[in-house]
Amino acid sequence: MAWNLFGKKIKQEEKNGSSNPVADPAGIKVIIRTDLGNIRTNNEDAGLFFRIADANITHEKGCILMVADGMGGHQAGEVASKMATEIISKEYFKNGNGNIEKNLAKVFTLANKNILAAANADSSKKGMGTTCTALIVANKRVYYAHVGDSRAYVIKNNSIARITTDHTYVQELIKAGTITAAEAEKHPQRNILTNAMGTKPQIRIDTGKCDFSFEENDRLMICSDGLYDYLEDAEIAGIVNNKPVQEAAEQLIDEAKKRGGHDNITVVLAEKTGVSPSKPTKETRDLVLPVTKEIDLP
Repeated sequence: MAWNLFGKKIKQEEKNGSSNPVADPAGIKVIIRTDLGNIRTNNEDAGLFFRIADANITHEKGCILMVADGMGGHQAGEVASKMATEIISKEYFKNGNGNIEKNLAKVFTLANKNILAAANADSSKKGMGTTCTALIVANKRVYYAHVGDSRAYVIKNNSIARITTDHTYVQELIKAGTITAAEAEKHPQRNILTNAMGTKPQIRIDTGKCDFSFEENDRLMICSDGLYDYLEDAEIAGIVNNKPVQEAAEQLIDEAKKRGGHDNITVVLAEKTGVSPSKPTKETRDLVLPVTKEIDLP
């Protein structure tokens, strides 16, 4: 679902199990790929690409890429991840222009508040929560907001770097010098979260502006832990660097499944093409929707 707070058209792309790319007028090609994996019977992940179909708004606020990995069991984790992506994508564009990092922190805080309230109001959803990692691409600038252990990467000049830091027990051990990063990758408690949206009133929200410029042929990727649990960063870079984004996303999913696929797997992969297409692809829909009521931020 999408909302339009300005009485104008919205461009939205949200795919589940799809491998159709979306070309953005800003010169970005996006592929969203999500899969149940080999074990799970429901998908608690959500992947999203969202922008307002207004050149002025896009120039000021950019577009948003996001992955949320829900937890809490059947019809709970998937509710939390969907709420996170919908609230954040809606409210980010509703907020006035200004500091992108501050706006991201506000909408992440609001999403956390609403998910926690929904969990407390329904016993069947008690304990639900979600990770959430978002990237804003505004021209050549990239900003991030992050809660949990979904990861954002930049693949640039044939190298890969993590944009986000996991909010996990093993990351705390790394920070304390108890274990190495290499040991953390195989640690039996590597998936224990120390921070998740919807689990408590106050959460840690990492935000920032990336220190690189998003140039032609550069790629951004957000993924759930169902992918990186099975592929090291160098392996991800090898696949993403050497294939078109659609093929790369599909191969990443396939490799994770071949190696176990014990969790849902979601990849949002974006490439800076430097070329603005003459018209949107068929997968991008124009929607005109009613104005929604303003929600007071805490």
